[in-house]
Amino acid sequence: MLSAKEVESAYEVLKPIVTKTPLQLDPYLSDKYQANIYLKEENLQKVRSFKLRGAYYSISKLSDEQRSRGVVCASAGNHAQGVAFAANQLNIDATIFMPVTTPNQKISQVKFFGGNHVDICLIGDTFDESAKAAKLFSQNQEKPFIDPFNDENVIAGQGTVALEIFSQAQELDVKFDKILVQIGGGGLIAGITTYANEVHPEVEIIGVEAKGATSMKAAFNSGRPITLEHIDKFADGIAVATVGEKTYDAIKDKVKQLLAVDEGLISQTILELYSKLGIVAEPAGATSVAALELIKDEIKGKNVVCIISGGNNDISRMQEIEERALVYEGLKHYFVINFPQRPGALRTFVSDILGPNDDITRFEYIKRADKGKGPCLVGILLACPDDYDSLIERIEQFDSRYVNLHGNESLYELLV
Repeated sequence: MLSAKEVESAYEVLKPIVTKTPLQLDPYLSDKYQANIYLKEENLQKVRSFKLRGAYYSISKLSDEQRSRGVVCASAGNHAQGVAFAANQLNIDATIFMPVTTPNQKISQVKFFGGNHVDICLIGDTFDESAKAAKLFSQNQEKPFIDPFNDENVIAGQGTVALEIFSQAQELDVKFDKILVQIGGGGLIAGITTYANEVHPEVEIIGVEAKGATSMKAAFNSGRPITLEHIDKFADGIAVATVGEKTYDAIKDKVKQLLAVDEGLISQTILELYSKLGIVAEPAGATSVAALELIKDEIKGKNVVCIISGGNNDISRMQEIEERALVYEGLKHYFVINFPQRPGALRTFVSDILGPNDDITRFEYIKRADKGKGPCLVGILLACPDDYDSLIERIEQFDSRYVNLHGNESLYELLV
């Protein structure tokens, strides 16, 4: 099993390569949760995520002969950037497999950091599909595969985040009670738990997953890593269907609490971090801060660290992020409502059904001459979530057969 000593060895290799990212007390979050909330800002790392640590250290441990063949990796974005950066620094070639669904911002950053040393292959809809293709390519071409999480050297590199946190804690003269850590494949939490459990066992490590991709929770429940049949790819940096065997083994007896954070709450937190704190965080990066809402009573008066694991957020996703946040907050709702096919029906709906502060954000309707009523997709934005019940009462009076898309995932995805 990996030890704190190996994490310390990794840090000596990485010290001239990585940025020692800030660990700062945040006044806004501290006041909001009545606790001392510190942010470890790995979004300010050279590749804007912690992934550089594990990727570089793993490649550095290869022999000269292995490196001369070039390396292969699979990644949803951040690990790819770390491998690309390392390949450029070490003057070796890298073939990087990424899901077709990877945001363009991350693809362009891989090209930027890797330069002429990187060849990108977009394969599969999920990380797991892309990883399968990458491993097959690695075997056929006899090139070393740099695993994004299920590798002891990668775990050791990620563990240097914990080493920095405790080093900075001494400088700040503070003792931490809890550290909230994102989980995708589990490399970060495995490294942090390995180091913290030896050096500061009194500190509780809390794992945080996106609700739509709770692969570590599934592993805990089953006693081994299993593959989820379906995952929500919104928090792409941690949207992994199967955690690593090594990462699972590293935390199974040490991490006592796993949290699942709704993607809507993650979206809300991304916007809050940007507007209140001026921090650009990707969905995975904001997940640890979002999780504070789930344990707000537990952390009062405590010293808590949240890791902002990455800041590679594609600006083109902001509309989707805002949409998810509004739905989560109970402000935005979608309905299929049957409208009478007569002049003035829409005017009646706006005048009598909508509240004075409600707004129509979407209206799709095709008039059919052979029917007395026609279904319409209506998006409504409320000024206050408390207005919801009265809105529903009025909609029922207008059309008793209306369909509320909230909770109807299949219809929501089809129509919205």
